[in-house]
Amino acid sequence: MTDPALAHPLAIEWRRHLARDRRRSEHTVRAYGAAAERLLAFLAEHHGAYPDRAALARLTPADLRAFLARRRMQWLGNVSAARELSAVRGFLAFVSGAEAVPRLAGPRVKKGVPRPISPQEAVALAEDVAESAAEPWIGTRDWALLLLLYGAGLRIGEAMALTGAALPLGETLVVIGKRAKTRIVPLLPQVREGIEAYVAQCPWPIGRDTALFRGAKGGPLAPAVVRRAVQAARGRLGLSERTTPHALRHSFATHLLGRGADLRALQELLGHASLSSTQVYTAVDAAHLLDVYRNAHPRA
Repeated sequence: MTDPALAHPLAIEWRRHLARDRRRSEHTVRAYGAAAERLLAFLAEHHGAYPDRAALARLTPADLRAFLARRRMQWLGNVSAARELSAVRGFLAFVSGAEAVPRLAGPRVKKGVPRPISPQEAVALAEDVAESAAEPWIGTRDWALLLLLYGAGLRIGEAMALTGAALPLGETLVVIGKRAKTRIVPLLPQVREGIEAYVAQCPWPIGRDTALFRGAKGGPLAPAVVRRAVQAARGRLGLSERTTPHALRHSFATHLLGRGADLRALQELLGHASLSSTQVYTAVDAAHLLDVYRNAHPRA
């Protein structure tokens, strides 16, 4: 990671713009800022000096192609290369204007379909994580959190951002999603009971402005802790490596769609900015039906 003291001024401006004006997540700011730093360092080596705004406005497709070729030598796959190109395009548009960004086709990326897990697997996963916790209250916390991800379709970052202001719980929960967009999601009784049990056992006071989900030492719970616990549990249960906290959100969407949920309503529940992001779950549902047919139909 680039030392902030050595960061290029234009990359610093880019990071600030992403965080303050675009309201992008900390992860996005870090990743896009790092891509800008890599581009600037490459150009400094390529042309003998760090570029200024005017030099960046004169970049050619050949310059970007050379940059991606260098990144490819660092074992960058198609998906990562496409993300890198998207990040540097955004950076160049910010510093020089969209009209100055060189036109360059990105690598072909096969669009994947989210892989949900079954309701039984979701419950088994949450139970295993809870039972393997170091302390009873941590087990209750993990059970409540994973149940929330599956039962309300939250992103893990959205769950981590919840504070004590959500208490006492009602039939719905206010969630702040990507780009600070607010949505309201319903809370199933089982999810509400799980969170209330955790709050009752948590040894740390939960104020209106403090994190709802707390770590073992009282600070905000880190997403990496949850991911590691899920990774260990899926190994014990023999579940796919695609079984991640985010897979619980995919499962929430797929199971609702399979039971007849309206696509527009699902878009609202998931907090997607466009319907096209939600429509991917129709492919998931079709794939599930095809699996059922192949496994059950005598002529399949």
